[in-house]
Amino acid sequence: MEVQELSIDSYSNRSGYDPDFLGHKFPLPNISDKLKDDRTPLKDNSGYELKYTNFSVVMSKSRNLAIVTGVNIDGTQLQDLARKNDFWYYDPRIEKKYQYGPELYVNNDLDKGHLVRRLDPVWGSSALVANEDTFHFTNCSPQHKNLNQKTWLDLEEYILQNTNKHNLKVNVFTGPVFRSDDVLYRGKFQIPAEFWKVAVMIKDNNEISATGYLQTQKNLLIDLEFAFGNYKTYQVPLRKIESLTNLNFGNLHSFDPITNLEGLEGEIARVISNSGDIIL
Repeated sequence: MEVQELSIDSYSNRSGYDPDFLGHKFPLPNISDKLKDDRTPLKDNSGYELKYTNFSVVMSKSRNLAIVTGVNIDGTQLQDLARKNDFWYYDPRIEKKYQYGPELYVNNDLDKGHLVRRLDPVWGSSALVANEDTFHFTNCSPQHKNLNQKTWLDLEEYILQNTNKHNLKVNVFTGPVFRSDDVLYRGKFQIPAEFWKVAVMIKDNNEISATGYLQTQKNLLIDLEFAFGNYKTYQVPLRKIESLTNLNFGNLHSFDPITNLEGLEGEIARVISNSGDIIL
């Protein structure tokens, strides 16, 4: 793996996540007062949002990983670009000390798991740049290879394939769940055991759908001595993700199809074994 760093000036044309992409305003999730002081500021004091091509990232100072990512996906313009290299970049717009780098991922079964999936922002005239932008350490989180390459990827493929098939536009938010008891690895890296994802789309009937998912690698992480047991993906109410992350999804609750399913007021989790289990 080669590590590179671009000049700050090379990011000047990055527009980032577009909250108006779906024709309705869906901003990045609001970060609670509890987490606001943990946001990593940009060096130029212009805020906390790292803007890339068709996606954005907000980083955590204490965990050196993303708090939240947001990407716009345009199914009418997606390009299936090949992965040409394994160059990874530090982002010079924030201090390097707030970015977990290559030393975390050597000589173990941890993948640099893309939070914004590599192909999600790869559409339109800037597809090549978007492809490269996803290879920033700000956009990855340590994931056991079985999670990154199998179950989580299956969910990402389902979302992307349906976006492409139905020519839909979709917003996807993704991030890790930070817990105080997350495994401490090599004396300095805390490894998240759970990850969440929220997909927002306009369905064929013009109704808005906002669905939340949670996946765990807890039984794959035992002091980094890995066990290969089964683990599950869940479709969960957005309020469950909020309670785990200290984020707020605003009015997206009203478009969550399982919030009040069966009168349980959002306190349920549906096991997702295949795409037919997902309620949109």
